[in-house]
Amino acid sequence: MPESRIHGWLEIMQESGCRLTGPRYIVAEVLDRSERALSPQEVYELARQRYPTLGLVSVYRTLEILEGLDLIQRMHQPDKCQAYIAAFSGHEHVLICSQCGLVEFFRGDDLSPLVQRIEHDTGFQIAEHWLQFFGLCQKCQNVNQVENANLP
Repeated sequence: MPESRIHGWLEIMQESGCRLTGPRYIVAEVLDRSERALSPQEVYELARQRYPTLGLVSVYRTLEILEGLDLIQRMHQPDKCQAYIAAFSGHEHVLICSQCGLVEFFRGDDLSPLVQRIEHDTGFQIAEHWLQFFGLCQKCQNVNQVENANLP
């Protein structure tokens, strides 16, 4: 897990003119420490453990600020509401465990030929792309194998 980013995030927030309130700090800290994508409700529940008076509106506002500063990345999940994870650096793609929500980043193959073909076929000029793969992480695969082995 990368070294904590929270101090850098706080500096960026402050430099952008954001007030560094207790609720903003706690929401940022929860996201900084998470290895999985968290829904706004999950952020709220985890943050309230440390800051009981936190309101859900503060969570949404802080998520909006952090995303606007490119500090967190919105994850789109099939059949679930959006979730958030600390933003990756450089051009990386995302693996998301459908069972536990673990997020891992990877550098993918050169997608330039695909992008060029899509641009040619559609007339679009593609500025950027974002690739997410959904599946089961190794831990969840192992748990499922054990559970299936114990079935009668």
